[in-house]
Amino acid sequence: MGYTALYRKFRPDTFADVKGQDAIVQTLKNQIMADRIGHAYLFCGTRGTGKTTIAKILAKTVNCEHPVDGNPCNECASCRAIANGSSMNVIEIDAASNNGVDNIREIREEVAYSPAEGRYKVYIIDEVHMLSIGAFNALLKTLEEPPSYVIFILATTEAHKIPITILSRCQRYDFKRISIQTIADRLSDLMRQEHVEVEEKAIRYIAKKADGSMRDGLSLLDQCIAFYLGQTLTYDHVLDVLGAVDTEVFSRMLRLILKKNVKELMLALEDLVMQGRELGQFVADFTWYLRNLLLLKTSDDIEDVLDISTENMKLLQEEAGMVREDTLIRYIRIFSELSNQMKYETSKRLALEVALIKLCRPEMEKDQLSLLERVRNLEKKLEEGVVAVQTVPTPDPGAFQDKRGEAGTAADGSGTSYAAASTPEKPAPEDLQRAVSLWKSIVEETSGRLKTVLSQAKPQYNVSGEDGKLYVSFPDFQGERYVRDEESRQLLEQIVSAKIGKPVEVKMVLAADAAASSVKLADISVDEKIRQQIHDIPVEVDDSPISYF
Repeated sequence: MGYTALYRKFRPDTFADVKGQDAIVQTLKNQIMADRIGHAYLFCGTRGTGKTTIAKILAKTVNCEHPVDGNPCNECASCRAIANGSSMNVIEIDAASNNGVDNIREIREEVAYSPAEGRYKVYIIDEVHMLSIGAFNALLKTLEEPPSYVIFILATTEAHKIPITILSRCQRYDFKRISIQTIADRLSDLMRQEHVEVEEKAIRYIAKKADGSMRDGLSLLDQCIAFYLGQTLTYDHVLDVLGAVDTEVFSRMLRLILKKNVKELMLALEDLVMQGRELGQFVADFTWYLRNLLLLKTSDDIEDVLDISTENMKLLQEEAGMVREDTLIRYIRIFSELSNQMKYETSKRLALEVALIKLCRPEMEKDQLSLLERVRNLEKKLEEGVVAVQTVPTPDPGAFQDKRGEAGTAADGSGTSYAAASTPEKPAPEDLQRAVSLWKSIVEETSGRLKTVLSQAKPQYNVSGEDGKLYVSFPDFQGERYVRDEESRQLLEQIVSAKIGKPVEVKMVLAADAAASSVKLADISVDEKIRQQIHDIPVEVDDSPISYF
């Protein structure tokens, strides 16, 4: 006999072998053992989740001569006949190709005859949503009052397309997607039975790509084994066969996007194309990568949910501090739209290149998030460059001292003016100094992700005013969510106030935002003295029009 695909070879033949649908399996077993079998079932769920498999097991069990604990024995004549497809008691119908009224009329005529052997006639109608309206109407009466020896099992991936009159006459079971861990465990077990060596990381990746479908997982694994027949199946092998992109590539491309480096980004994309990577798959995987980043930034203790390796988690945590939440949301929106468009694009590469340039150039879009990012980029340019200011009438030079004094104009008459040193920075109040001296113990009284980001933050004060606030400055965007989190701010105020015995107002900020604002923050030293006066800073005057781009 020829080769049998893995998903066919290892199709479960008892309820005990079914993975990931425990609630449905237990319910059906209880009905069988209590002899409370329904006359019509509707199995709903995505592909590869076990609908047809459980339907066949149910058909075998209700006709089994020696059932064991709600499972078929798989040894009696009835079980063997159903297993090899020769039983007259189990009729499988594909509604996609038999969707007319005449096909249903044939069923109505057949149900009038009782089974020649066994207890039940079982009709399994797959993809039942493909039936025409006329066919549904023809099925309705039979489905409502079938003979006692007939069971209908309707299976569908699109339950919303089935008329409510049909739904109301069936026991509905919704099959959930199978978890990555369950699929990975099943694949590992089958590979041990097949004596095939597969890396755990490779199994994990295939289970993730299966997207909740056990059958898809087995098919993908079958494909990878065939390509590297007789060899150990490694993670890199799986990436090669499936045309997938490694997480390190996503990390590199994201960093290039954040640097606005379009040239290097296009070269990285060229490498992917030359390696034969499937661009549609790249878009889907990169969107998922951005989703993981967003989850990491917005949720506490999310590491276990992300299902990624320790090495990749370190990369994610580092990148979470490099990008804002709203920027990630804009990236995800652009790539989600691209994913839908690529199905109809004649040039997928061109569409992807345009999307990547959009990520680097927010000025290409006019939505609110893009405008906000443009403002941030502008602020960064202004912060890094020399700001041109308008020329103002020069007062009498005699009213000024030279540039080494408090204020003045250059002695060479060049027109360059010099800003004078203003009031020296004032020391932090004593209560803030005390809070800083107890900062480690303050952080220890918090928990979870808040504790992690606070351990990296700096307690600071506003040197340009006497607002008496304790500023908690986060060095990167890991702390972005807590800037707007009133509950965390109040918690921190309670801890600080309890520590120093005096109420203190806390304000949490991002260091990047504080640097671009008028608020000037400085570290608090417990033994701080009055700082030295700021040296005079020359400011160049330029008569040319101001341009920010």
